[in-house]
Amino acid sequence: MRELENEFIRFWVADGILHSEFKFEVIVDLKKAKQLIEARHAISGNVKQYWCYDVSKGKGFPKESRDYVEIYGQDFLFASAVVINSHIQKFLFNTFLKLKKSQIPFQAFTNKQKAVEWLNDLKAKNEQG
Repeated sequence: MRELENEFIRFWVADGILHSEFKFEVIVDLKKAKQLIEARHAISGNVKQYWCYDVSKGKGFPKESRDYVEIYGQDFLFASAVVINSHIQKFLFNTFLKLKKSQIPFQAFTNKQKAVEWLNDLKAKNEQG
């Protein structure tokens, strides 16, 4: 299993899916957003991935960071599933995604297993052609 981590986030690849989670509660300021994207690119080897990331320990994501991630955060991705710990946040997140089209398939989940299943379904459909 490939792994990579920095001071606040851990990445690993399992069964063809890229996973990540914060090591502790963190506010993702612009510096951390850049570090997160650099680490994801490094573990992926600049090859497109299906990414399941758990942000349940994320405690803030300022607008400056969101804007940066919107521009640079979708490189080298086929699809992304974000795991959050609130059904209200999930509803708001998925509603926002319907209003603002993402460059890639992107969905929020409160259950990590369902997030991985969704990514695996997309992966299987893409591999079938």
